[in-house]
Parts: sequence; C-alpha cells; structure tokens
Amino acid sequence: MPLIPITEVRMTVLTSPAPLAIDPYAMDVLRHPYDFHEALRAAGPVAELTAHGVYGVGGHAEAQEVLKDHRRFSTTGGIGLADARKPGAHFRPLNQLLEVDPPDHTKLRAVVNRHLSPAKVRGWRADMERDAAALVERLLDGPREVEAVEHLVESYIFKVFVDAVGVRFDRDAILAIGAMSFNQSGPPNDLYHEAMRRVQPYLQWFEDSQQRQHVREGGLAWQFFLEEDAGTIAPGTASNLTRTFVRGGMDSTIAGIGSTLLHLSRQPAQWQWLREDPSRARGAFEEGTRMETPFQVTYRVTLADCELAGVQLQADRKVGVFLGAANRDPRRWERPDDYDARRNTVGHLAFGAGDHNCIGQMMARLEAECLLAALLARVKAIEPAGAPEWRPVNQMRTLDRLPLRLVPQ
Repeated sequence: MPLIPITEVRMTVLTSPAPLAIDPYAMDVLRHPYDFHEALRAAGPVAELTAHGVYGVGGHAEAQEVLKDHRRFSTTGGIGLADARKPGAHFRPLNQLLEVDPPDHTKLRAVVNRHLSPAKVRGWRADMERDAAALVERLLDGPREVEAVEHLVESYIFKVFVDAVGVRFDRDAILAIGAMSFNQSGPPNDLYHEAMRRVQPYLQWFEDSQQRQHVREGGLAWQFFLEEDAGTIAPGTASNLTRTFVRGGMDSTIAGIGSTLLHLSRQPAQWQWLREDPSRARGAFEEGTRMETPFQVTYRVTLADCELAGVQLQADRKVGVFLGAANRDPRRWERPDDYDARRNTVGHLAFGAGDHNCIGQMMARLEAECLLAALLARVKAIEPAGAPEWRPVNQMRTLDRLPLRLVPQ
C-alpha cells in the first residue's frame, strides 16, 4: 500500500511595523522629503511613525492596496492625521465625498461623475485654450522673466477653474482657505496655527461662497444645487460639494503644473521634444505630478485588526499613505528620481486610486494640457531665472516661487 504523504502546513508569521523616528511634518522634511521617503520604504511594508503614533506606508504596491480596500482601510476617520471619530480631535466637518465609504460614497460619486464626465470636461476646452493663449501673449509682451507660480500658473488656474465651477473669486481668500485646508490635515504645529490665524478674516467669505446665491448659474456648483432640488442628493450636500471644490480644486493643479515647469526648465532637450508634438504635454504633466506629488499623504483608519504585506496592524489606527514616496518607489519605476516626459506613468498615485481617486483629475489634466500647449506654441525655451522656493505645507508639495525666463520663438 503506497504511503500517503503528510501535507506540510505552513503558518504565516506576521511581523510588527518597524519603528521610524523621522517626523514627516518637520520643516526640513516638508521642504526636502526625499530622505524620509527612502527611509520609509526601507523600513518595510509598514512603519510605525513614532512621532505621531500612526502607521506609515511608502511602497507603491502597499499604498495601492490600502487605497483600494475600504473594508480594511476606511476614510470614515478622516483623510488627515487626526481621527475624526475620537473626542477632542481638532477637526473640520467631514467631507461627504472624500470621507465616506461605499455604498454611500458610490451614490454621491455617481451624481458628481455625471457633471464631470469626459464630454462635460471637453466642453471647457475651447475657453481654457483661449485663456491660456491670451495669458502667454500678455506675459511675452512684458519683461519675459516671470515669477511663474503667481503670474503664470495661479493666474491661469484662478481664471479657468473659477469660470468652470462658477464660484466666487478672491485671491487672498482662496490662498488662505487652501493653506488652512492642507495644514489642518497634519498635526497642530506652527504651520497649522499660522494657517488658522491667516484664514480668520476669510471664514465668513468661505461660508458664504458655498451657498446657492453665491454660485454662478450654469457652473458646476450650480448643477449640484439643481441635483439637491431634484432630490438626487440630500439637503446640504450641494454646499458640502462646493466647499470641497473651493478648498482643494485649485491648489493641487497649481502644484502639479508648477513642478512640471520646474523640471522642464532644467531639461531643455525635453522641452524641445514636447515642442515637436504639443500633444505630449499631458504626459509631461503626469510625470511632473509623479515626481513631486501634490498631495503627499492621505490617511485611512483600520476598522479591525488586519494584515498588510505580512505586517500585523491593530484596529483603530491611522495609516498614512505617503503618495510621494510611493510615486518614487524604485520597485515600481526605473530611475524614479529622474524627470522623464517620455515615461509611461500609468499607475502613478498622484490622483489616488480605488473608489476615492481624485474626482477632478480630468479637469486638472485638461487645465495643464491647455496651459502647457499654449507655452509650447509660443515659447522656444523656458529657463531658470533664479532659485525656486518650496512652500512648507503639512499635506502638500508645492512651490512658493518659481522664477523663469520665457524665450519667445
């Protein structure tokens, strides 16, 4: 009688997250995050960020897994560092689109998607192209050395985004609201307190801007109020959605275009390659957002004890998904620290992943494509005209100043 082999049973041994003492919110890290990114990835699939008592994930595969699995990693504790469910958390009202899990999220997302469909977004192209061309012409009529963050990128986005969404515009207010939003997502450090002080004169403006009487008829925000009238979304949701777009719809695109221009100013051969075929502009923007991911980190919360890549995680713990680190993971990208407009960037996480991927990403891509195409049509070269300066923000990677020289063709 033949012997029956005994099947070997292998038990999976889970490890604990490796401690990492680097504070991702330290000023030097915010200005130059790359060493932290490397240390986070080197610590393993998951690290324990001891400065804040949260988990941190910096690998591309692990980041993608967290973002795509709302059953283990929920948004209901808020997407910032503080857990909105805990008493005493310094927290704003939960975002009804970003901080709700399926199925409730799915219903609202479907409504918003109808108004941000590819066809609807394409309908904005002609106006965005016209505004981009006019802005570039005005700049070339001037000194041709520009501070590109304020006079090129912000000037453009503040025009086309406000027109498309149909919200009120006040540059100082919008900048203060953005600083509040993206510093609130981190710890109550000096950046947080300064942002809260700066925003005080504009809080009533911000509250008013979310109301029906202050949005332009026909704009995207107006459509949200019509959905509320029709009963497809609950009362008060239109204001919350408008709040979402005012808070976060401009800063990330400004950051991504600014970073793209920074890298292209240092790569004249790549600028010439783009000029040969301006339709390549979108790929250049994708690479810029991969390299200097505007939203550096987003958070989830564990709903129960769970496992990620062989690491045991406890329930009710925040998990920081460091998108900037994942987008430079050498296990996912060759030469991840080199800007290459020719790169196939499919799979980068600058716009998130899963159910909560960026709702406005098609608009952001169109805005970037139109502005870069206008520059490529009229500017032979863009050259550094001074040292760039990064703005320290708890959640974002964004330039404060970018001096450029525009060389007309």
